[in-house]
Amino acid sequence: MLTRRDWMKLAAAGFTGYSMSGWLGHLAAAAAPMPKRKRSCILLWMNGGPSQTDTFDLKTGHKNGGPFKPIKTAAPGVEIGEHLPTVAKHMKDLAVVRSMTTKEGDHTRAAYYLRTGYLPVGSIQYPTMGSFIAKELGDGDSALPNFVSIAAAPFLSPAAYAPGFLGPAHAPLMIGSNNFGFGNVNDYIRQLKVQNIAPPKEVAESQFDERLALARELQGDFSKGRAGVVAASHRAAYDRALRLMKTDARKAFELEEEKDSLRDAYGRNMFGQGCLLARRLIERGVPFVEVTLNATAGAGAGWDTHQSNFSQVQSLCRTLDPGWATLMSDLKDRGLLDTTTVVWMGEFGRTPNINPQAGRDHFPNAWSAVIGGGGIKGGQAYGSTSKDGMSVSDKPVNVPDFMATLVKALGLDPTKQNMSNVGRPIRLADAGAKPIAEVLA
Repeated sequence: MLTRRDWMKLAAAGFTGYSMSGWLGHLAAAAAPMPKRKRSCILLWMNGGPSQTDTFDLKTGHKNGGPFKPIKTAAPGVEIGEHLPTVAKHMKDLAVVRSMTTKEGDHTRAAYYLRTGYLPVGSIQYPTMGSFIAKELGDGDSALPNFVSIAAAPFLSPAAYAPGFLGPAHAPLMIGSNNFGFGNVNDYIRQLKVQNIAPPKEVAESQFDERLALARELQGDFSKGRAGVVAASHRAAYDRALRLMKTDARKAFELEEEKDSLRDAYGRNMFGQGCLLARRLIERGVPFVEVTLNATAGAGAGWDTHQSNFSQVQSLCRTLDPGWATLMSDLKDRGLLDTTTVVWMGEFGRTPNINPQAGRDHFPNAWSAVIGGGGIKGGQAYGSTSKDGMSVSDKPVNVPDFMATLVKALGLDPTKQNMSNVGRPIRLADAGAKPIAEVLA
């Protein structure tokens, strides 16, 4: 399928002016030299578990519904929360899955489950989705890492961000990570840079190369007889840093190259600028980028809204709405949306019933996730919950099924296997997982 950018190339070459007779031949000839772009994925991770009842599955008229109102979207018949008005304009490219259901209501276990597709049981170290997707779609010789995690908060579930049995070569490059996510949300300018990747100005290139050679020799001597993860992790991180230092790839992180108007549209905050960075990385061939929305002004605990849920959701949506919506339009304008699958989700939802602190608590029973862009049939809401929001009433979707849908949308085989750390082959999506046919394009 030709992207908008491909059509522009064809128009520039004069092919769109031909008569309909024989135009297919000219079209094929012009499109032939255009390399087929690899698929990629952007995960917008809502750390803490967002309230589906206030975003994508409102319960207007029920006591569980709260004060927020639904609004119409670009997709006929699909309504979402009033605090996502710009995202609503992109609903033709998005599918809301309103019938997600699990049994994991603990942050640590739930984050692991949603991010790997497997429950944390036994001795198998399952890789996070960014690692196994990047392994399948990535380029081992790329100067840029194949998996970049922006503003991650891994403190409660560090294994959910790890490459597991795939090893350190498939670990993410973490940018702006601050563990809990409760750090200075305005310090995005410094945090969205890869620190210390420019060679020292006072050291000549030849001298720098000699130092590298010596360091490699010492590293090799140390690694002999130490075949464990620590030595391998150090070597992988070192090699990745060197590739960035020795090439222009590091310019991907120079957000100041972008127009001020575009940066303003994304939002001058960690999440908004993180989404802009994600687009820049995807544009340069990085197959998997995740951007986490943690704390914002007025929502210090992120989406973990046990107290004052409604004011915090409003604050979070003021950051989420422009960042996500501008990402969608920016990807489309650059001809990238057809090959980029965008996922919005957290580790679970939040209780439809409102607690005494005007908050919503952990709720894995029935909640929403959103998937769109490349490989997805947008403009729909799949599945539904009961009138009170307490249970799934139609088309339940479990985690393996959702993971299989994502993997399939990326052009991968969910049944493909990788060998685990215990010598057991593990599928990309758990055995028995069924992609959601209605959601796939």
